[in-house]
Amino acid sequence: MRRDEEIETPRGPAMVQLDLPGAEPVSLLVLGHGAGGGVDAPDLVALRDAAVAAGVAVARVTQPYRVAGRRAPAPAAHLDEAWSAVVDVLRDRYRSVPALVVGGRSSGARVACRTAVSTGAAGIVALAFPLHPPGRPERSRAGELLTGLPTLVVNGDRDPFGVPATGPDIRVVVRPGERHDLRRDPAGVASEVVAWLRTYDWARPFPTA
Repeated sequence: MRRDEEIETPRGPAMVQLDLPGAEPVSLLVLGHGAGGGVDAPDLVALRDAAVAAGVAVARVTQPYRVAGRRAPAPAAHLDEAWSAVVDVLRDRYRSVPALVVGGRSSGARVACRTAVSTGAAGIVALAFPLHPPGRPERSRAGELLTGLPTLVVNGDRDPFGVPATGPDIRVVVRPGERHDLRRDPAGVASEVVAWLRTYDWARPFPTA
C-alpha cells in the first residue's frame, strides 16, 4: 500500500512516499536521495520493492529544496535538520514497528549517517557513499560512517567518489562494474541490502517450504 504526503520541516515541506507491506512491518526503512537526483533513482526503487516484499515499511524522503524545485542542494546543516524532522514524525507515527533503519544514496547516505544516532536509528544503509570528491582522496568523509551502529555500504568498484573501507560495525559490499549511479544491476544491489537486513531480523526470512 502506497501513501504520499508532505511533512513540514523547519526548512520547508518535505515529500514522503511511504510503501507498506501487506502484513505488520518488521522494520521501517527511511531513505534519502542524492544531491541532484530524486527518490526514483533505480537503486532506491529496487530497494523499495525488495524490502516491502520482505516485510519492511519503506519511506522515501524528498528534501525540501527538491520539493521547491531547486537542483542545487541545501547546506548540510539544513539537510540534516529537515531529514531529522521527517524521521521524528515517522518514528512517532510507527512507534509499534520494532526497528528504525535509515539510509539513502550518495548525499542521502551522508545525511542518514550524520543524524542516525540522534534520530534513534538501529542501523544504516549507505548506497554509493561518496567517500571523497572525485580526484580528491585527501578530502575523506570516512568519519561520517563511524556511528557505532551496524552499517551496510554498497558501492561500485568504478565509483569516482571512492569506496569506503570495512571497519567496526561497517560492512562494505563492492559491486563489480558499477559506477556511482548503481544502475547496472539495481535488483542485485537491493538483494544485498535485504540479505543484510535479515541478519538483524529487520526483514522477514525467506519463506520455507
